[in-house]
Amino acid sequence: MQSLSRRERQILDILYRVGRASAAEIQTELADGSSNSAIRTFLRILKEKGHIRHESDGPRYVYLPTVSAQKARTSALRHLLNTFFEGSAAAAAAALVDGSKMSEEELSKLEALIRTHKEKKS
Repeated sequence: MQSLSRRERQILDILYRVGRASAAEIQTELADGSSNSAIRTFLRILKEKGHIRHESDGPRYVYLPTVSAQKARTSALRHLLNTFFEGSAAAAAAALVDGSKMSEEELSKLEALIRTHKEKKS
């Protein structure tokens, strides 16, 4: 799939959060004064890029993502790893741990995930 502009990402984020929405509902969610015409243009672009599809709901169209949120997260994370960390999950994890203020609970969860993953690999 093709990359997204900031506005396209915002619209797609809304659709992932609410599941499905009309252009008017998306416009309300954005609440920044974007015109209905502009929203419809971005919806058309997202549809052409393959990120969303529409269904008829009476006289209106409702829009929904074409891939699950989990697949989108995985794809975005892969792109982030390749762009900023030369594909290294370890480098990304190190940056996350070093550069953020992770709570003890979050660090414990991360340790448990790593331990579980190692056990599965063995």
